[in-house]
Parts: sequence; structure tokens; C-alpha cells
Amino acid sequence: MLSERDLELRKLANEEIERYKDKVEADPYRLNYHHMAPVGLLNDPNGFIQWKGTYHLFYQWMPFDTDHGAKFWGHYSSEDFVHWKHEDIALTPSDWFDENGVYSGSAIAHDDYLYLFYTGNVKDENGERESYQCVAVSEDGVNFEKKGVSVFLPEGYTSHFRDPKVWKEGDTWYMVVGAQSEDLQGKAVLFKSEDFSEWEHLGVITGSGEGKLGEFGYMWECPDLFELDGKHILVVSPQGLEAEGMQFANTYQSGYFAGSLDFEKVRLKHGDFRELDRGFEFYAPQTTLDYKGRRILIGWMGVPDQYEQAQPTIENHWVHCLTIPRELTWNGEQLIQTPLDELKEMRGPVILHSSITIENDQKAVRGIEGKSIELNLEFDEIENQFAIEMFQYASLSYKDGILTLSRPHFEENQKTEFRRVELAGKLKSLRLFIDHSSLEVFVNEGEEVLTSRIFPHSEDEHILFTSLGTSTFSIEQWKLKGFQ
Repeated sequence: MLSERDLELRKLANEEIERYKDKVEADPYRLNYHHMAPVGLLNDPNGFIQWKGTYHLFYQWMPFDTDHGAKFWGHYSSEDFVHWKHEDIALTPSDWFDENGVYSGSAIAHDDYLYLFYTGNVKDENGERESYQCVAVSEDGVNFEKKGVSVFLPEGYTSHFRDPKVWKEGDTWYMVVGAQSEDLQGKAVLFKSEDFSEWEHLGVITGSGEGKLGEFGYMWECPDLFELDGKHILVVSPQGLEAEGMQFANTYQSGYFAGSLDFEKVRLKHGDFRELDRGFEFYAPQTTLDYKGRRILIGWMGVPDQYEQAQPTIENHWVHCLTIPRELTWNGEQLIQTPLDELKEMRGPVILHSSITIENDQKAVRGIEGKSIELNLEFDEIENQFAIEMFQYASLSYKDGILTLSRPHFEENQKTEFRRVELAGKLKSLRLFIDHSSLEVFVNEGEEVLTSRIFPHSEDEHILFTSLGTSTFSIEQWKLKGFQ
């Protein structure tokens, strides 16, 4: 039974959708095959799970503003990752334990029910934050009943304690939470439960100042812990890292540690942190394990506090989207990200050009253009430098082992900004997903990925290819149908 406050918030949110529906949908920057909110601000993907054959994907949502605030959980569902239904609102900030925001969390199946674990954000009369790890349950995957607080804040941490990810190992349930210790260091904290009800605080598995890691951020958000090909992978979004050369160029980062988790000693022995994405907008990714045994990741195509309000969609009362779904594999050294095979169902007829050679020139390639497309390039030779210019706006270039993505700065249009990555070997392939105002670039079969928003200022759909010296490559293009 929904409370009066819950019903009121749902009514107000739906009225907001209707108020701005025409303006939002008329925006040329709306995407074709990415998840967006119907109005307002979208951020972290939440509760990503396959349950009773259906994929459920929830997201952080502020319907009343294009800035952050008291978040709701929006909800998409799909049978196939291509056809998506936008479901009714899943959760609202309607109770004493979440009245200032239903913050991020995860989903788990248990006893034929779908459970959502999330952080309830509360601010007292003095503006001081309180946080609670909460749970809601559903029989049908659409309507959820809140069960209240599952975990209260343990000693030793500030109230920046959030984003529970829950999973099962054998007969034991585990929960990893992103945290800030009382000495203001980011941590990943582990809990366990034998009965899915009472949760025991085990302690910190790793974090800033732990072991050999050294100082590594003042807060760790959105942890996700799973096993992949014999490795324990901790995906996390640390805040407070300083840029180091080409690394950590965004305001906040998302990446992973690979190693081995000792559940008895409550310690993750791991290697170095590696960024998951080298583009401008990528944060708070979440994964799920589906019935096929695939570990699938979706991220937020945004970064907190990184000129969000300068994006041009703000004037049309919406901002941000999620990434396409990616399958994760482990190649023995690192995570590899590959677009899901199901996305090929969106393809129209192929345009194929083999053995194109460009020498000290810039050229268009017949038929290669469009704002909702997939491009696949395979390189035979790059003698000196190769570049792709998209819509007189963004550029992707390669020279001397370095791949560079450039675009106009959102706040200073006369200024160009860059994201760079040094490849482990030469550039062999590029796979681009372009969707009106988004760009996702998979390099060398997913060894590196660059995800970014792009906002071309014209209707120009042309894509140009430049070579200094001789470059020879083949290219395939498909126009992509959307699921909206």
C-alpha cells in the first residue's frame, strides 16, 4: 500500500513529464538507442538484473530539476536489450529513512521475489546528512513495497556511506558499500548475512590508505564486486584523485581493481587501479550476471560536478543518459568491454568499403554519415597519423601509439579539450556507436573505451577521414534503429 506522500510524489513527477513532454521530445539531442529520463536529471544505473527472464534496469532520477536533489528510481525493462519499456516509477523519496533521496543500489532475486537494496539519504534540520541502507520488495517486478532500514551506519565512518551491491556466495549473502572513513578516506566495506535479514559488518576490504594503495580518494562510490574467470573484480568510482598524465582526467573516475578476495580475513588483495573508460563522460557503472553467464555492464554517461549545467539539453528540461550495455571478459591481464551481440538487431543494411587508402589528404567515404550509426574500422596500415572528424565538432586521432578524442569545451566554446590514452599496441580497430549526442568508441576489440557526450551545432551529418602519410583501412557502417 503506497503512502499518501508516495502517491503525491508520483503524481507530481507524472505532471512534470506531461508539462515538458513536447519540449523534451523535440530536442534534436535526444538519443535513439540509449536510456534517458522522460524529464529532468538522470544519473547512476541501479538495480540492474535479469529476473524471471526480463532485464530490469533502474536509474537515479530527479524529475523536478536538471540538477541533483531528492532522487527517485526510474525503471526500464526489456526481454532482449533492444525493445525497452519505460515502467512506472519504482521508488520515491517518501519515507523518514529516504526523504532526501532514494540513492543508488542494486537488485537481487530471492524466494521468487525481486528485492531492491538502496541508500536512503536524509538531512536533518541542521543540514547534516544521515544515511541508511534500505530494502524494498516486489512480486511482479514493477510495484515495490518498502521494508525500511536493513543496515544502519556502523561506527568508524561518516554518513557518506552508500550504494549497496548485494550478491550471494554459496549460502551466504554479501553486501559491499561505498564509504568514507572518519579520517576522510574512501573505502569499500563488506557485510554478510546468513538469513537475508540481519547484516553483520565485516569491515574494509580495501580503500585509500589500505595496504600498498596509499592515498586514493576521499570517497569511494558505487562499488560492485564479482568474480570473472577466477579473478575478483572490484569496480568502484573514487572521488578525489588528481590527474596523472593521461590518467584521471575527469573530475571523478570509475575503474577497477583485480585480485583475490579473502572472505575470512576480509581483505581484497589486488593490483593497480585501472580506469574503465577514457572518455569525457563515464561514471557509476553497474554490472549484472545474466542467465547466459555473461557479466554485463552499463554506466552513466555523465560525471558529477563536471559542467553538467553547461550541457545544451538543460534548456529543454532534461540532461544525461546511460551507456549501451557491454559484456565484460577477462583476457588474463585486463577487463575487455564488448557491445552486446543483441545490439546487432538494431542494424539496418550494411555499407562496406574495403581497402580504402588515403595519403596526405582528408576525404569523405561514400555513404558514411549519420547521427544514429555504428561504424567498424579495421586498419591495415597507419604510416603517420590518422583522424576521424565527426560533424565538424568532435575528432578522434591516432599518432605514435596515442589515441586522442577532442571536442569543444562545454563552458568555453572557443577552447578545445582532450582525452588521451596510450594503447598497448598499434591501433588495429575502432568500433564507434554514435547516437545524436553521444559517442562510444571501442578500441582494439574493447581493450580501451572512450565514452562522451557530443553536441554538434549544425545538422551536418558528414564524417571525414584524414591521413598524414598513408593510411589503409576497411569500414562498415550500419544505421541503427532506436528502442524509444
